Amino acid sequence: MTDQTFQLVAIILYLAGMVAIGWFAFRQTNDLDDYMLAGRGLKPGTAALSAGASDMSGWLLLGLPGAIYVSGLVEAWIAIGLTIGAWLNWKFVAPRLRSYTQVSNNSITIPSFFENRLKDNSRILRVVSGVIILVFFTFYVSSGMVAGGVFFENSFGSTFLVGMLIVAGVTLLYTLFGGFLGATLTDVAQGILMLVALIAVPLVALNAAGGITATLESIREVDPTRLSLTAGGSILSVISAAAWGLGYVGQPHILVRFMAMRTPQDARAGRRIGIGWMVITAIGAVSTALIGIAYFQQHPEVTLQNPETVFLLLSQILFHPFIAGLVLAAVLAAVMSTISSQLIVCSSALVEDLYKIVGKKDATPKQMIMLGRLGVLVVALVAGLIALNRDSTILELVGFAWAGFGAAFGPVVLLSLYWKKLSTWGALASMVTGAVVVFIWGNSALSDSMYEIVPGFAASLLVAVVVSLATYKPSAEIEIEFDTAVEQSHPSYKAPKPAKV
Repeated sequence: MTDQTFQLVAIILYLAGMVAIGWFAFRQTNDLDDYMLAGRGLKPGTAALSAGASDMSGWLLLGLPGAIYVSGLVEAWIAIGLTIGAWLNWKFVAPRLRSYTQVSNNSITIPSFFENRLKDNSRILRVVSGVIILVFFTFYVSSGMVAGGVFFENSFGSTFLVGMLIVAGVTLLYTLFGGFLGATLTDVAQGILMLVALIAVPLVALNAAGGITATLESIREVDPTRLSLTAGGSILSVISAAAWGLGYVGQPHILVRFMAMRTPQDARAGRRIGIGWMVITAIGAVSTALIGIAYFQQHPEVTLQNPETVFLLLSQILFHPFIAGLVLAAVLAAVMSTISSQLIVCSSALVEDLYKIVGKKDATPKQMIMLGRLGVLVVALVAGLIALNRDSTILELVGFAWAGFGAAFGPVVLLSLYWKKLSTWGALASMVTGAVVVFIWGNSALSDSMYEIVPGFAASLLVAVVVSLATYKPSAEIEIEFDTAVEQSHPSYKAPKPAKV
């Protein structure tokens, strides 16, 4: 067997395993709540690994190592900011969001939570937030498809289009049928695979580069500033990179994992597992890039054409072809876990937050699930068309969508959970302001000096507070729900646990 055949066998086994998990989840899905939220029965470990895998996407193994390979450790501020942001998200958002979404009319999507939390009878809040989800997630899903195309193009010599279609097709298959549970269970398998790969590759590469001392010497020969967290970057650029952590509180595909946990109290264990996984994988990605600088300096006969493929090329050079195939599958895992999670959220936005407002009110559970699957298909097709334009890097596409959600939803989520005086008009003005600022800033020269999430988040938060103070009207129902949600999210609160998943 040739090296490429070994690798293809490993990839095919991986893809078949994902489809099998999707089929298992399909057998467990009976209604829209199951399809969108898995019956709120996720264990802490499942929720944590699922949130991590769906969060990191292809940027962890492609975009981040590529950026560090080119610019050095100054790019690691993205990973540092994300880790801090994720910890804060698990600590302050996860338990209260889990309790509040159930207390407030059993909300199963972020838009429906906003509507129920603020008692918005006009439905405009739900529609606007649903549209924002569709717009930004279409770009996000597109970034995953680009990563899939790059993966197959660089690993197997296929065309970008063929690679993109393979990744999109298999992900679409298990997501269409398995729904949220399928996406979550595949996330767990993919998260474990990513963890193992990001430990194995840098360790083996470090040995091949001659150990720590030889590696550091080789990096200094290329450019000593690559080992500095500040060299080559201004204060604004460091703040801009670390500000990625602001985005966590507004990411629907991560927040929905919090909503699906068994109890608010599970957030503590979930935080420990999730942050532990994140720290190890982030260190692995950063180390792979730095060691890659040394390895390719020591082996000038090997050419790295695309910096974003440093992880891929090292794994192919250093491992047996079959093992390399499994390592390559970790890249697919990162890409596919994110795509599937985002497609499910898009589907819920289309069906739960838009169709239910204008469509049939008496649709059967089977009809709603079918509409959910149709929504997955539509978003995937649009994202695929966008992905055909390869002018933007993976990190740029992810960064734009991340900023959009962070600025549009982040302040509203925080204020919904921690401030009784947030009003419908305050939330609406906040979301629109955040989305518009990100769109304008991100598509102008201003984005070169500051990541668009910073002005977007700041403007969104300010507008939310100002408009809410001007339009707030006391509501006994809102205050009762708020106090109940706070009580139930407290660590000492004991509630009956639903069936395990």
